[in-house]
Amino acid sequence: MQKRVKFGVGVGIILATVSALAVVGYREQPTYYHTIRELPNLKPSEARQRMRVAGNVEQGSIVRLPGRVDFVLQGEGQRLSISYVGKDPLPDTFVDGSQALVEGRWMRDGRFVAEKVQAKCASKYEAAPGQQKTGDGYPADPNKKG
Repeated sequence: MQKRVKFGVGVGIILATVSALAVVGYREQPTYYHTIRELPNLKPSEARQRMRVAGNVEQGSIVRLPGRVDFVLQGEGQRLSISYVGKDPLPDTFVDGSQALVEGRWMRDGRFVAEKVQAKCASKYEAAPGQQKTGDGYPADPNKKG
């Protein structure tokens, strides 16, 4: 009888764990990637989904306000106004001209409300003209032989 109780408790714990993981997975919504040019042509059901959009931060567009940071992304000859309302601090590489990937929701008024921002300074890791890149994409060390 004691073995059946232990077996039942073990099965119950496993089922509870699997159920909890299923609930957490269901709550996590998929995030789709769209280009700035695609946004105005999205179907209403697509426009309501969480999405990612990439572009370059327009020079002079970063405005830090209480509770949010506004800026403009450029890409494919288009502009997209972004309002970042996330809790995490923006990366150090988030500056004018940097490449940025924002995640959030597009509003029909043309703004994009971002909850996450990833940025990189493209020129920082690019090889100078005539310089080779290593296999990891970084410029090769000119002082290193071999």
